[in-house]
Amino acid sequence: MRVLTKSRFKEGLSCPNKLFYTKKDLYANTNNEDSFLAALAQGGFQVEELARLYYPGGELIEDVFKYEQPWSKTQELLKKDHQVIYESAFWFDNLFVRCDILEKRGNHIRLVEVKSKSFDPNNENLFVGKRGNLNGGWKPYLFDLAFQTYVVRKCYPNVKVSAHLMLADKTKKASIDGLNQKFRIAKSAQGLNALRTGIIKSVNSLEECGDSVLGELDLTDLIDDIIKGKYEAIDGKDFQEAVKYFSELYTNNEYGHWPVSYGSCKGCEYQVTAEQKQEGKISGFEECFTKQLNWTNVEFEKPKTWEIWNFRKGTDLFKQGIYFQEDLKEEDMGVKVHPERISSSERQWIQVEKTVAGNKNPHIENDELALEMKSWDYPLNFIDFETCMMAIPFHAGRRPYEQIAFQFSHHILHEDWTIEHRSEYINGKPGEFPNFDFVRALKTALEQNEGSVFKYAAHENTVLNQIHGQLHFSGEVDKKELMDFIETITHADGRKGHRDMIDLCEIVKKYYYNPLFGGSNSLKVVLPAILASSAVLLERYSKPIFDLNLSSLNFSEDKVWLTKKDGEVVNPYKTLDPIFSNWSNEDMDQLVSELDEIADGGAALTAYSKLQIQVMEPEERKAIESALLKYCELDTLAMVMLFEHLNEIVE
Repeated sequence: MRVLTKSRFKEGLSCPNKLFYTKKDLYANTNNEDSFLAALAQGGFQVEELARLYYPGGELIEDVFKYEQPWSKTQELLKKDHQVIYESAFWFDNLFVRCDILEKRGNHIRLVEVKSKSFDPNNENLFVGKRGNLNGGWKPYLFDLAFQTYVVRKCYPNVKVSAHLMLADKTKKASIDGLNQKFRIAKSAQGLNALRTGIIKSVNSLEECGDSVLGELDLTDLIDDIIKGKYEAIDGKDFQEAVKYFSELYTNNEYGHWPVSYGSCKGCEYQVTAEQKQEGKISGFEECFTKQLNWTNVEFEKPKTWEIWNFRKGTDLFKQGIYFQEDLKEEDMGVKVHPERISSSERQWIQVEKTVAGNKNPHIENDELALEMKSWDYPLNFIDFETCMMAIPFHAGRRPYEQIAFQFSHHILHEDWTIEHRSEYINGKPGEFPNFDFVRALKTALEQNEGSVFKYAAHENTVLNQIHGQLHFSGEVDKKELMDFIETITHADGRKGHRDMIDLCEIVKKYYYNPLFGGSNSLKVVLPAILASSAVLLERYSKPIFDLNLSSLNFSEDKVWLTKKDGEVVNPYKTLDPIFSNWSNEDMDQLVSELDEIADGGAALTAYSKLQIQVMEPEERKAIESALLKYCELDTLAMVMLFEHLNEIVE
């Protein structure tokens, strides 16, 4: 039986063609639909359980994988004059929804959709922008709630139905320590569908949670406007037209022939990897372009415009029928040359020229890079952070999604080219707020010398400035010393420390392009690219650690970082054991890359979330922390290798 659920409805909003490919094992899908880990990463299960305390005494309908039973149970419960239901079910024609929280009082039904997403109640244009359009980041949530409201009203046309969102309120502070720990996930919960939280609660009432950090918004008027067609659902179709269109496509198992586009197609999850092709998987992405543009294998092999780094002119060019890099002209790119570095547009054009010509030689602004590197002071310090933002705070005085810094790694490269993994920090203890101890440990590590400090991308600067603000309002006895230290290695609001961290990602963008980067500057892409391009790194890191002038805090002396398979360099990140036995680290990063509030480092973030809120044995906890330490050590070693490669270039 094929019914249009709210998950399928949201998929149709993304692209109606996906309704043909979804839930079919034949088609590859790069999105891992593990709702447990996704909710774990954001604290969604905890938020849902906290939200239920606002509506106590509810009946949970646990029939997760069926339609008839939960719908029948819901109808039975709604015969009562006053009833609260968790995971109520509604079925009208071929439309089916489950609702997080429902409260019935007389002839009034309140639908409450719970999300771990945060909001600022002071934002007057939160949902509708100044120009009168729905804000894109909120549209999926609003149309989800509209779909639920629409189906419930169809089932109960004579009942008043109001629509509400319950979210994490960024202006509210927890008033008790350990709020997060009052909602723990049992180990057995991992196999549960997202409809069931698997939470072990240590509270029975909202009062036991202190001041709540959630806020409920009555969005009935806005949802009514959506249902009545004030806001477009997809191009040319309002809400009810989209519901009818999606339901017909999905229930009849029809392909929608929705026009391919630059914006939605470039990130399509129905693209297939080489490994998936070997497994017999089919690409829905390729089927779309074959059906609509008559593409053959020749076209699919050509480099596309959406593979260009940070390319923002692709949408207009796509509409003109320009899909391939070989069809681009320099004027299409709007190239502007910068006298002292590679400009963004110039970098894009360099990528196109080298890709089309099959030129594998890197582009280097040698003199400028050499001049930059001469300003760096030995010993060189390379640091990397792993951080997390949780919906429910750990400590009193903390707001939802305040930054938590739980781990760092620190490598030192001395002037004699001795390389030390000098220090590291990790704190995964449940309920502890690690930020201030994190900074104390980092201060101790970096004050051992006055050398230059390196990061990769802006994350570390952002995190330290956020902790700077937390310290300002704290009662820590050494907060002045910690804030002064942060100011020495960061920049913000016109100030710049004398050891302001040097961003190696920006160095790469300004002075160096390697065709093996493709359209990415991620360290996880840069590392295998430079290993494949550098004779020095190839010779050096093909040896085990004990043969190198290198120390490690987490790897054995026989560890070899550079290996090859079928003549190709193996990405060192793929040689790490996965943090979770049945999930690769790449899977984890992919899983959370789409989630709001969350930055890169999905594997580490989810592991930390798991350490905080899942009940586990000490051995499992130790194994996860050990994997995290190795993961983070490789991040800073990769930065060292990048420096070695840049030094090799300028010399």
